[in-house]
Amino acid sequence: MTKNIGTADGVVRAIIGLVIIVVGLIYKSWWGALGLIPLITAFTRFCGLYTLLGVSTCQVKKIEE
Repeated sequence: MTKNIGTADGVVRAIIGLVIIVVGLIYKSWWGALGLIPLITAFTRFCGLYTLLGVSTCQVKKIEE
């Protein structure tokens, strides 16, 4: 799996995931479990949907000649 999630994108995903989980716990709903998806993608730095769409938010390192 090639990393395709950048730092800023990962932080936003982690925050959104935690918010969804907390809201799910507050309302005692299983929908909070959906917060695991952005949380896992944030920590693995890989998003399958990004791969299908050909998107990457990782910065490309430039090789100086």
